[in-house]
Amino acid sequence: MNIKACNLKGSDIAMINDKIKISASILGCDLANLESELRRVEKAKADYVHFDVMDGVFVDNISFGLPVLKAAKAKTYLPFDVHLMITDPENYIAEFARCGADIITFHSEATSDIKGCIDLCKKNGCKAGLSIKPSTPASEVFQYLEQLDMVLVMTVEPGFGGQGFLPYTSKKIKEIRQKSDELGLSLDIQVDGGISDKTCNEVKENGANILVAGTYLFKADDMSRAVESLK
Repeated sequence: MNIKACNLKGSDIAMINDKIKISASILGCDLANLESELRRVEKAKADYVHFDVMDGVFVDNISFGLPVLKAAKAKTYLPFDVHLMITDPENYIAEFARCGADIITFHSEATSDIKGCIDLCKKNGCKAGLSIKPSTPASEVFQYLEQLDMVLVMTVEPGFGGQGFLPYTSKKIKEIRQKSDELGLSLDIQVDGGISDKTCNEVKENGANILVAGTYLFKADDMSRAVESLK
């Protein structure tokens, strides 16, 4: 998806909405009823299930891991977009792939071997994504763009759902899209954190084409309408 980073308005946004994809973060769902929540995500026509893995070390929270991924994968046809917020992701990539990950995204700040992690994702049959925290400059990912399938720009500090969107992160989305365009790449740029109908246009205008939403989707009275509002 090669959406130009420019000042898109009204009709321009409408033209690219069919290229926008939504990844529903189950961090915001009712985990006691995970199967029924996955049915809701399917019915709402989200494109991916976003699966946040936190280790209590890289971020100050612990979420869920391999057994939950394996169980959830068996209950839906949707691809799993696995976001590793863990130290030394190279030690776990193969296992997450084995348990059902389709896309594996790891943090640049969490490993000393970014190239090796990208290679591991692909060796194990997954698309490779690289994520950066709000304080990490966009330039951190530039040298890896030609090897990556996706870059995830965190629009909140990673670790907890329900946070407010940080507007200054939009500049990094634009910088990465511009660099991707210079290289002639069809790079997916994902955003995660505080995404709602109030913030989605800003990130799309700057070049994001995969939007992660948790609280906004799972707390909505009508998830289908919520998904459509983001697209």
